[in-house]
Amino acid sequence: MPLHEENLDIDVTVWDDVTAVLTVGGEMDVDTATFVHHHVANQFLHGRRHLVLDLSALSFMDSSGLNVVIKAVREARERGGDVHLVAPTPAVRRLLEITGLTVTTPIHETIDEALAAVRQKDAVTETEARPVNQASADE
Repeated sequence: MPLHEENLDIDVTVWDDVTAVLTVGGEMDVDTATFVHHHVANQFLHGRRHLVLDLSALSFMDSSGLNVVIKAVREARERGGDVHLVAPTPAVRRLLEITGLTVTTPIHETIDEALAAVRQKDAVTETEARPVNQASADE
């Protein structure tokens, strides 16, 4: 269900128990960043640890919006997840590049690519977390 704040729209889709897709459109600035932050925090509160932020309709983002993204990345990683950014507009991508966020945070061209990366990360994490068979450990 799309939610609207003046100059900003958010559509939240729960993909599975641990993943949500947030489509953000309009302007994420000092006036709207708190609105986005509340939606991000709500997903973490409900057990999601992977967030896909679709930024394809985000025409503007200032330092307040950037701060929301950085906090989301930090919190997701503390929970064993990550934030995946999708198709940022040229102006938003430039801000992400200038601040170095593109070096540490995955950017994808489509939501499907981002969700595939989430599934792959979870598969690797589950494999690493499996206990070693005692018999094979003794060999």
